[in-house]
Amino acid sequence: MEKKKQGEELLETLGDFTSKENWDRFFSIRGRDDSFEWYAEWAELRGPLLSHLQQQQHQPNIQILVPACGNSRLSEHLYDDAAFKAITNIDFSKVVISDMLRRNIRQRPEMRWRVMDITTMQFMDETFDAVVDKGGLDALMEPQLGPKLGTQYLSEVMRILKSGGKFICLTLAESHVLGLLFSKLRFGWKMTIEAIPQTQKPSSKPSLQTFMVVGEKEMSSTLYEITALFNNDSLDCNGVQACGINEALENENQIRRGYFDGSHILYSLEDLQLGAKGDLSKLCQGRRFQLTLGGQGGSLFSYRAILLDARQHSGSFMYHCGVFIVPKTRAHEWLFSSEEGQWMVVESSKAARLIMVLLDTCHNNASMDDIQKDLSPLVEQLAPGKEDNGAQIPFMMASDGIKQRNIIHQVTSPLSGPVIVEDVVYENVDVDVRLLPSGDLIFRRLIFKRTGSLVQSEALLAKEGSEKINQIERKKTSSSSKSKRRGPKKIIELSNQLKVYHSYLASAYHTGIISGFVLISSYMESVVSTGKTVKTLVIGLGAGLLPMFLHECIRFLHIEIVELDPVILNLARDYFGFTEDKGLKVHIADGIQYVREIANSVEANEVSAFHGNGDTSCTSNYPANENCMSYHVEGRGTTKVDIVIIDVDSSDSRFCGRVFPSDCERFPF
Repeated sequence: MEKKKQGEELLETLGDFTSKENWDRFFSIRGRDDSFEWYAEWAELRGPLLSHLQQQQHQPNIQILVPACGNSRLSEHLYDDAAFKAITNIDFSKVVISDMLRRNIRQRPEMRWRVMDITTMQFMDETFDAVVDKGGLDALMEPQLGPKLGTQYLSEVMRILKSGGKFICLTLAESHVLGLLFSKLRFGWKMTIEAIPQTQKPSSKPSLQTFMVVGEKEMSSTLYEITALFNNDSLDCNGVQACGINEALENENQIRRGYFDGSHILYSLEDLQLGAKGDLSKLCQGRRFQLTLGGQGGSLFSYRAILLDARQHSGSFMYHCGVFIVPKTRAHEWLFSSEEGQWMVVESSKAARLIMVLLDTCHNNASMDDIQKDLSPLVEQLAPGKEDNGAQIPFMMASDGIKQRNIIHQVTSPLSGPVIVEDVVYENVDVDVRLLPSGDLIFRRLIFKRTGSLVQSEALLAKEGSEKINQIERKKTSSSSKSKRRGPKKIIELSNQLKVYHSYLASAYHTGIISGFVLISSYMESVVSTGKTVKTLVIGLGAGLLPMFLHECIRFLHIEIVELDPVILNLARDYFGFTEDKGLKVHIADGIQYVREIANSVEANEVSAFHGNGDTSCTSNYPANENCMSYHVEGRGTTKVDIVIIDVDSSDSRFCGRVFPSDCERFPF
């Protein structure tokens, strides 16, 4: 009795359940014949445990592993009551393995006992049909020690189990244990959880109940929801334990439901190592998925990446695996943002597997050397083929496309944040015109730093006094307005002698807006045929390039612009040559409110959107100067807006300008 009491006291003071010395001492005190049972007794376990193991008996000579066996009689009961003979028991305590071997060698000669650490098992892959864990995982998951040992152990369980094998885990189902267990067995495992009934009801308050979590290993990486085989009303545990289990179940199943559509999932490296996308050590033609790398303490940054296995394995690859880094300035481009463009990059890279890494604003201050060093250990884990572990993984990178850069002006707006005006020369521009003796074309750009590196406006610069240029066809391969900002190069000196050329749209984005006029050409012709001007409202000024182009090229437009930020208006005037006249006016106002006011005014036949007094000083702080909204056509009453162009800044670069034929009585705001 004294030894038993000492053992129980030692168990209570085992601050570290992972200490081999503590357990050796514990088992020495208890002795060979004094068994210690974690959680449930055999009478409580027999039914639910055998129901799972007997399903495995279609396998001849089923192999069972009992890890962290201690001196429990669980293996003996399985051997005696259920005739499971091929049972291997392991524990890292030499004391308990010696005791158990002596206790069983005559009565149960086929049972095996080995001294072994369950976090580094010395078994071949896919050795066992079932692993029966009675408290082993719980012992490794002391909260103060973190999940490291538990993670190592579960990785070993996954390795040594055969396909179709079962991991049967008897646990108190604490939230940190279930959190690890559910996430590690997420892909390619069918999982259930059930409560072990207690034969002896607690005399006082409810105690902790034992639960059985069963995971069945599959060949595929299919995702299943976890099935609960218990009713909350029938649980014998306390409310805290029940609440924790239900919360862990719901959280995990919610995560799993989120994976079901799969199209936009960003897999983690751990997900992939668990088999979320199959065996990554082998190439799979046409495999493509998005993932995240790093960002969990082991690396400086996190990265969004796309893994692509070449669609045709012709054997002509130069690299078994390659990394292609896309600067944030180009990540939006079709070549890198579309699936078809990405496959083109794969073909050009000559890599059997390409990992495309898309940089963003969090990498702004990092050098390429830092990024490559940070990425190297991460991408090595994604390289195919164990035999190629020593092969070098090349790093490739898309050029940012800028040959020269000169920052002309920087200002911080209370509304728009930091704004930059810069002149750039691109590395590759195919424009069918010679504006400069050197042949280099200079573009002036307006950049809002709050939207990362988004280029809001872009203009072509020409010599002062240049004649009008008739044929310009731009095929700039690495930039467009609302494209991404490039890294610093040397200063451009020639731009001081140049001015913005308003008869040419340098931005493909603005060209797209102009294309919208084709859809309403018949409407404009009908208005012009009556001798009237086409009333055009532009929401958003930017650098004023689109309104200036429209004003010069489509003379029958009467253009009113609404811009929220007066700083932007000043930049347009000072650096982009924006000027107003009787056919081109600006209002400083909120665009949505301005349109609502116009719609209400037209409906009430009180105020119109345009001025008929020829006043060219009509820039207003709307609605304080309401006279600037009045335009009364004699004999016709109040006029309506014919066209609305929405070209507003947004922190989301997916939003583009739109052109609408307008009925001011039905604005879509």
